[in-house]
Amino acid sequence: MKVTLNRSIFMQELQTALRAIPGKATMPILTGVKMELTPDGIYLTGSDADVSIETFLSKESEKAQMQIEQTGSVVIQARFFNEIVRRLPEDTLTIELLSNQQVSITSGEANFVVAGLSASEYPQLPEVSSATPLKLPIPLLNQVIAETVFAVSTQETRPILTGVHFILEENQLTAVATDSHRLSQRVIPLEEAAANFDMVIPGKSLVELSRSLPEHEEFVEISIMDNQVMFTTSTMKFYSRLLEGNYPDTRRLIPTNFETSITFNGPQFLQSVERASLLSNEGRYSIIRLSITNKGVMLYGRSPELGKVEERLSYEKVEGEPLEISFNPEYMKAALRAFKDSQIVIRFLSAVRPFILEPAEDSGNFVQLITPVRTN
Repeated sequence: MKVTLNRSIFMQELQTALRAIPGKATMPILTGVKMELTPDGIYLTGSDADVSIETFLSKESEKAQMQIEQTGSVVIQARFFNEIVRRLPEDTLTIELLSNQQVSITSGEANFVVAGLSASEYPQLPEVSSATPLKLPIPLLNQVIAETVFAVSTQETRPILTGVHFILEENQLTAVATDSHRLSQRVIPLEEAAANFDMVIPGKSLVELSRSLPEHEEFVEISIMDNQVMFTTSTMKFYSRLLEGNYPDTRRLIPTNFETSITFNGPQFLQSVERASLLSNEGRYSIIRLSITNKGVMLYGRSPELGKVEERLSYEKVEGEPLEISFNPEYMKAALRAFKDSQIVIRFLSAVRPFILEPAEDSGNFVQLITPVRTN
């Protein structure tokens, strides 16, 4: 195996594959990156058994300036390899497989010879296929991940809640995440038909997927087989295991009847919540209180150790009964950030029942739910 190519372009592909490689692994070979040189280009693979990423750098890429002299494959210790490539002196590098799995890495006057492992010992990637995969624009998938993944549970006591539940049925994709205290649900109507599915993808996998998806590509295909899901672009395959078990029926958790609703400018309300939480975060419990009365709308935060804050809020519209409700400001801030610059409507049933947030212009397709905090 021997190839010469542009160092910075190779680094970009290597960095993507590294996202799947753990610092420590039960199988020592998984701390390495598999490099396979074919007549068409270079495949780089990283895996931690739960997530696997395979990237492809084509020989036809003008930026890569790739010159293939001999094909082959090898596994190289990933972090060490990355540091070597990053610190090489010239814009190009040559990688050559010598005898006994030794790998020569040369750039300018610098030459490293490092120990490699046989690629035949590297675990095979799972076989994932689908007759009718789901095809989504990459920006849309990234948006769905950003709007839901923050609400997954970080506790392993209920492992199924550490993932995002994806359901495709009747040409509608629903993504929902909950940690039992809050919930975020995004619904996307689809124009093209795809095979129905019901799966739970680990939140950690989705975060890495969002970071790994190529910015220069438009679409990603989603395919499922048994306990694996694969996201495919023309230059990358991203594999993730699926979480086993039954996800709770979250549809019944979202209320449909309300007594009070209020419309805010999202970014302005977020700033007010951030101010109110400055003091509340210093105490043992993080709580702020929203009061809606005939006299106006107020937001309160307090800490027995530091003091209190109160702010009269501006709003677009209020409908329904007066209300006073307390909630975790961290949940509210995360929810508001997911709406970005939207006007938002918050709907309440009572001071002790979960309330929902929706964008004023697109209600129904994106809804978040927060459970209030009971106070004496």
